[in-house]
Amino acid sequence: MGKTAKVAISLPQEVLAAVELERQARGESRSEFFRRAVQRRLTEEKESSAIRAYVRGYKEFPESAEEVEAAHRLGSAVLAAEPWK
Repeated sequence: MGKTAKVAISLPQEVLAAVELERQARGESRSEFFRRAVQRRLTEEKESSAIRAYVRGYKEFPESAEEVEAAHRLGSAVLAAEPWK
């Protein structure tokens, strides 16, 4: 894992109680619970950011009518060549 650092966080009592129930049910330490939660959040944010960038790019540079038609022709040709049984 490499170097680690200790951090202190403040949580409402009800949140900490929910964390305790969940981490105990999983058999993991608080550190592991929060490490896993933070890693999941960072991964989700990275994926969300990539999706937003894709959508923004698509809106700025949408396919032309010719590109859509070419994709349909190609898809039809590929499907027509399949040995359907």
